[in-house]
Amino acid sequence: MNTFPIIRYRISQKLQPLSLLSQITSNYSTCCLQVFSISESWLIYLEKGKLVYACYLNNMFDLLDRKLQHLSQEILTLNGEINQQLRARFLTGVENQITPRLDYMAICWLVEHKYISSEQAGILIKELALEVLKSFLTLNEGNYEITPQSFLNDMPKFCYLDVRSLVEQCQNKLKNPKVIESAVSQQSSFQPLNKIQPPTETKIGQELSQESIVIDDNKLPQIPEQYTKEKIYTIFCIDDNLTVLNVMKLFLDDQIFSVIGITDPLKALTQVLRNKPDLILLDVEMPNIGGYELCRLLRKHSSFKSTPIIMVTGRTDFQDRVKAKIVRASGYLTKPFTKAELLKIVFQNIG
Repeated sequence: MNTFPIIRYRISQKLQPLSLLSQITSNYSTCCLQVFSISESWLIYLEKGKLVYACYLNNMFDLLDRKLQHLSQEILTLNGEINQQLRARFLTGVENQITPRLDYMAICWLVEHKYISSEQAGILIKELALEVLKSFLTLNEGNYEITPQSFLNDMPKFCYLDVRSLVEQCQNKLKNPKVIESAVSQQSSFQPLNKIQPPTETKIGQELSQESIVIDDNKLPQIPEQYTKEKIYTIFCIDDNLTVLNVMKLFLDDQIFSVIGITDPLKALTQVLRNKPDLILLDVEMPNIGGYELCRLLRKHSSFKSTPIIMVTGRTDFQDRVKAKIVRASGYLTKPFTKAELLKIVFQNIG
């Protein structure tokens, strides 16, 4: 029986594909980005910030067939009989499972049996990636998950592709470039990876400007032993900036925390009362209702008199810290902040 991640069935949210790609490449991640929409699903595998494979969750063999047929014009060892062998060997009726990727295993098999060289496999993977990313960049709504481990981690790699270069090629191929122009204006910080060296602290998304968030993995605090057990702590992140929420989700280990992001502060109060989180990260400046007022309302409810509420803001004035104390906030996290700083204040406040 085929199984799919629960996240695939969550309510869709607005997504910015370029922002997601920037998020997973700017800190040189080795991970798998899984993105799901009503009509399609994408898997993008990276190693140290470089793309090693990209595919659709379903029906990937159809795309692989087309690309192999195109390459067969230049590679004599490829023919229709080889394609039939691949389907008979690997397409077993469970192709739409996430792991293992039977299409990638098929490429490895072609190299192992010398039907194609490692260099030709790299060319094939690049062509597949361009096709997959081209449709991914037009995505407006869906949901996603970033997992640090993937089936490809232990598989041979045939190429390490620069993501920005691929994106630029996809943009040139898209029939409607205006779809991407909007995303580019919102994510202008998508820098070419081959022109920068991994810094000690890497900013996630220049589009955050003064609300930028910083990674410093070398200074991450050790996870206390009591938090490595089975208990999952529920953390609510309330911020009208979706990118900030996505980065917080990336920073907080999903093996320890269940992170719920909320962009609408008016709906936050109801959802918090319903779910009763273990900790709340609350942005100060939001439309309609500010973070201080929301904190004050939560403290009036008997269930949240002692729930840790951390105010998150770019302001450093003494007056703002006083406001946080008046509404009985548990802590104060100033933007920009590092991953280490976020984890430190979370561990200091969860029970």
